[in-house]
Amino acid sequence: MAGPGRVPRSSVDRVFFPPSHFERKDEKREREERAKAICTTCGVQRDCLDYALRIREQHGIWGGLSENERRAILAERETVGTR
Repeated sequence: MAGPGRVPRSSVDRVFFPPSHFERKDEKREREERAKAICTTCGVQRDCLDYALRIREQHGIWGGLSENERRAILAERETVGTR
């Protein structure tokens, strides 16, 4: 709920980003699945993912991937780059 000085989160934010309160694993999984389903229909999915990887975004679903999935891609790139 919004209060003085607080902006209510949009329904999109609630799907793509974790809540400010504790989120159970099943809630997180469901939220991320909804966000990823939206991403599959988006015309800029690849651009969104590239941006998130470039700035090393640490939160939310970007380009259809979670923060952990993006972190794995970046780690793989670093590993390949050091060979």
